[in-house]
Amino acid sequence: MAQLSIQALCKRFGPVDVLKDIDLEIADREFVCFLGPSGCGKSTLLRCIAGLEAVQGGELRMDGRRINELPPAERDLAMVFQSYALYPHMSVRKNLAFGLSLRGRPKGEIEARIAEAARMLQLEDLLERKPRQLSGGQRQRVAIGRAIVRQPRIFLFDEPLSNLDAALRENTRMELARLHQKLQATMIYVTHDQVEAMTLADKVVVLNQGRIAQVGKPLELYHAPADLFVAGFIGSPRMNLLPAAALAGAFAGGVAREGAVTLGIRPEHLRLGAAGALRAEVRMVERLGAHSLVHLRLANGHALTASVDGGHAVQQGETLGLDVMDEHLHAFDAEGRAMSKPLSETVREALALA
Repeated sequence: MAQLSIQALCKRFGPVDVLKDIDLEIADREFVCFLGPSGCGKSTLLRCIAGLEAVQGGELRMDGRRINELPPAERDLAMVFQSYALYPHMSVRKNLAFGLSLRGRPKGEIEARIAEAARMLQLEDLLERKPRQLSGGQRQRVAIGRAIVRQPRIFLFDEPLSNLDAALRENTRMELARLHQKLQATMIYVTHDQVEAMTLADKVVVLNQGRIAQVGKPLELYHAPADLFVAGFIGSPRMNLLPAAALAGAFAGGVAREGAVTLGIRPEHLRLGAAGALRAEVRMVERLGAHSLVHLRLANGHALTASVDGGHAVQQGETLGLDVMDEHLHAFDAEGRAMSKPLSETVREALALA
């Protein structure tokens, strides 16, 4: 497999800077997710790595070798697209074999690679079917199989699950995780779905407006976001972010972060009950089974969301007490940067195990 180094990478479309001074190291056999909202540059960065887009500055190095000038076919990468990109007139077998046949690989080798990929992805019974005879999940497995048979040094995935329904996305996500374990391959995966990123990745790269906002293990991003953007983007439901004064009196010592302009608290770190430092009105309850999301409004007008046990008897229109778990509070300065805070023992243990 391969290690990839990206240094000061810049990409422009006309006068628009799409990628700005991207610096990133991807280790051999690592599963890395590029995560961010639409338009943040994550797919463009993947296409630059693949050689499908020319860059205006910076360097791409694979195992120390500069690859900027290499055409896509010579980079030894395999890309899986959102649209599957299968040849409709070819059987699954011929789709899998096509790239290898173009490279002049021996027939016996081609058949052996197809058999191995089909076994990994449970495609053995589908090899003689055409793409139109397959479900969306089966087509995506064929697209992944076409990448596997090439035995590339790096796999590139561009939002491969976005066309699947929720159940198929979950199943295919688990298949991808198992595939990474089997192949021990370097994989780069683009998504706007943080559940995919948090469950699949060894390392997540959060992009915002063409820049890297933060790089880290999934739990590092969740428990220690670097700024307001990452804090608000990572987590579902999202972190509650309020002006510091809005939570005055909600925890011991009042607003305990000197210089904090914005305070953040995740929904699971709010406690509801008859007593409480603050009073909040229940505006709506989303009952999701094992847990419920309780949408609240404080007396000062600010909105909050709390995540509580699904058996919690909360009713719309009810006024409850509200406490903030101080050890899980996040503080941000006037520039939106996270202020250092002590992590609880539980969080430190979770990060150590991540």
